[in-house]
Amino acid sequence: METKIGFGYDVHRLVEGRRLILGGIDIPFSKGLLGHSDADVLLHAITDALLGAAGLGDIGELFPDTDSRYKNADSAQLLTEAFLKVRKNNFSIGNIDAVIVCQEPKLTPFKKQIQCMIASILGISPDNVSVKAKTNEGLGDIGEGKAIAAYAITLICKEI
Repeated sequence: METKIGFGYDVHRLVEGRRLILGGIDIPFSKGLLGHSDADVLLHAITDALLGAAGLGDIGELFPDTDSRYKNADSAQLLTEAFLKVRKNNFSIGNIDAVIVCQEPKLTPFKKQIQCMIASILGISPDNVSVKAKTNEGLGDIGEGKAIAAYAITLICKEI
């Protein structure tokens, strides 16, 4: 069986007047992430990891921010569309390991819900999705509460 690894990263600035959506879950917070779509940094990082592993480019190529069709787009739908392209190349997901980096809000109470949502979007077992939350120890834009970033790595397996 052929296996490939992909890595994804995304960062968005926190602003007032937007919902905070992470991993497809609405997180109660006074600010949300600024972006062309709903700016879900976690799903964007996972999307890039899957596309990269399959050699299919990146989220910006597939869903450019210059295309009005993706204005305020649901990142769960973008992830679904990207994963369909990965599946067309006969790959399935082995696992996903992801990290959300933000100073606040505290995400521990939401990690299991986010894990289950990602698994549901991709049609895989929650056991194959790991979600971790870290702070930036007060350093940089993330540590100052100005932004949130996410990293993801995924293993995909070619079905022969």
